[in-house]
Amino acid sequence: MAVLEYQSQWPVDFERLAGELHKTLGNDARAIDHVGFTAVPGLAAKDCVDIQVRVDSIHEARQIGLLAAIGFRCRPEPWNRAETSGGQECRKLVFAPPVGARRCNVHLREDGAPNCRFALLFRDYLRADEAARREWGAFKRRLARSVPDLLDYGQIKAPATGILMIAAERWAAATGWQPPPGRTALRKSPAS
Repeated sequence: MAVLEYQSQWPVDFERLAGELHKTLGNDARAIDHVGFTAVPGLAAKDCVDIQVRVDSIHEARQIGLLAAIGFRCRPEPWNRAETSGGQECRKLVFAPPVGARRCNVHLREDGAPNCRFALLFRDYLRADEAARREWGAFKRRLARSVPDLLDYGQIKAPATGILMIAAERWAAATGWQPPPGRTALRKSPAS
């Protein structure tokens, strides 16, 4: 698994994918956010764009059908249907791109849910704190060199992410950070 230095193409790829998702999902998409590591300028990441689509609620059959119509495949693993965030189990759906398309993960999450907030806080904290961004990038590069298996990589990264989020929550409290509001129109992610 390769972790690359930040690529200026990542926000461009996000914008293209977000436009395609917005066109397909219409009013189901309250906001489309560039999240994850490729959304943080200067941060090393795997070459896979993470996208969060904020929806009012998860309607599996409808949303899976809409995205399947343009080739996106709902990930079958159980952890791609629910996740725990802030001690609360939250629903989600995760989609892989059409076969042969640009690597991405599309996460449908309910707007205002703790897992939705988590993704936005994680991104915004790393964008704001240069030291945290530098150290997190170094950690990810070392981890990728040492642990080539993606499942093992994720298992090791999860507790480290929890530690990082403690600092992110302190930053949010100190700065008054709040998640950006969702809207029915496509919302471009700042600094993407």
